[in-house]
Amino acid sequence: MSDPETFLQAMRYLGAGLAVIGVAGAGAGIGIVVGGAVQAMARNPDYTPTIQTNMILGIAFAEAVAIYALAVALIILFV
Repeated sequence: MSDPETFLQAMRYLGAGLAVIGVAGAGAGIGIVVGGAVQAMARNPDYTPTIQTNMILGIAFAEAVAIYALAVALIILFV
């Protein structure tokens, strides 16, 4: 890797790959949120609308982190 351009391109790929690790964390977070919400709805069906609203908000916030991670990876690759 004596060529600086090749080294720079390799580091871009590495940085983008590391930035996308946040997507896996968001996926795990969404799974945990939905699992907890389903348990809560099963235990207390009267509060299902409230629990469902909070679950959807939690999913949206976790998904926002994944979108930010993807945006950072794309910026690293193409800018």
